[in-house]
Amino acid sequence: MTSTPHSAPCRSPDNPLSRPATTRPTHILLRYCLPLVAVHALSVLVLVPALWSWTGVVLCVAGIHVFGQTITMGYHRLLAHRSFTTPLWFEHLLVIGAMCCLEDSPARWIATHRMHHAHSDEEQDPHSPLVTFLWGHLGWLFVRNQATHQSGNYHRYARDVLGDPLYMWIEKHPQCPFWIYLAQCALYAVAGFAAALLWTDATGAALFAASVVVWGVVLRTVLVWHITWSVNSLTHLFGYRNYETEEHSQNNWIVALVAAGEGWHNNHHADPSCCSLQHRWWELDLTYWEIRVLSMVGLASDITPRRSVRAANRGTVRGSAPRRQHDGQVGSIDAAVAVDVGGTSRA
Repeated sequence: MTSTPHSAPCRSPDNPLSRPATTRPTHILLRYCLPLVAVHALSVLVLVPALWSWTGVVLCVAGIHVFGQTITMGYHRLLAHRSFTTPLWFEHLLVIGAMCCLEDSPARWIATHRMHHAHSDEEQDPHSPLVTFLWGHLGWLFVRNQATHQSGNYHRYARDVLGDPLYMWIEKHPQCPFWIYLAQCALYAVAGFAAALLWTDATGAALFAASVVVWGVVLRTVLVWHITWSVNSLTHLFGYRNYETEEHSQNNWIVALVAAGEGWHNNHHADPSCCSLQHRWWELDLTYWEIRVLSMVGLASDITPRRSVRAANRGTVRGSAPRRQHDGQVGSIDAAVAVDVGGTSRA
């Protein structure tokens, strides 16, 4: 780590980053566009007074962390970077929870993320905010990208993920995440209705059930989306840098606060394999400490330490600056974008 923060590498205003060539000509991706618009529209129902309940609010706030961690801990650190291991049943539980966030199937999410690491803030990056903030935040989801929606991309970046029969089954049934999301809504509604019948009539129970779904599922989904997207957008635009990496990643304390540590994004790009994003004592990475707690009860193991520790364990230190890994450098599973300089790779 350097002793003082660095500024990001500069891109000339006269030569802005173009969106991926594989997104042209523009074709709206209805498979993503319709759910995104529909769920955002439904979230406005929280403004209806009859759909207010403290139970719904509590479920929303708690769900932001619990379900958000299925993305952060499950999709990102476990599957995308293999920075720790966990029993298969618990991994599958995290994946089911992640699909309850309607953030795509595991193979698609992991392939897109690994592609981002391989081409971060280059034209091939699926969601660089150097195109525009709106593009990096959510615009890229509305447009068909030929590079991310073809089988070769999964073969290159997510072959290891598709080696799991469950994840392969999900890919062969692309509507599966939608059905899981709807099943979640039904479960919340039935549980809320049944519980409310203990103190009110059927009409009151129906309104209570609706409040549980609107607050506990719909609004929570929207907020988890924007927290996730903020890592893609804000942490490549605003913050400070501990490392001179080859892209514009930043450490952003606001995103770190709401995203359970994911905002220390420059730290992550400097050492993608590392399970902890806490590279300075005050850069709290809540996700890492929760993984440590899981390890105490046997639900997490093989937690990948910092590069310096890995190098010391190998008996040699070979450099400190991470290199971006391009297509020609991908490892044995064609997705090892979390390159460990001077050592092995863990995607």
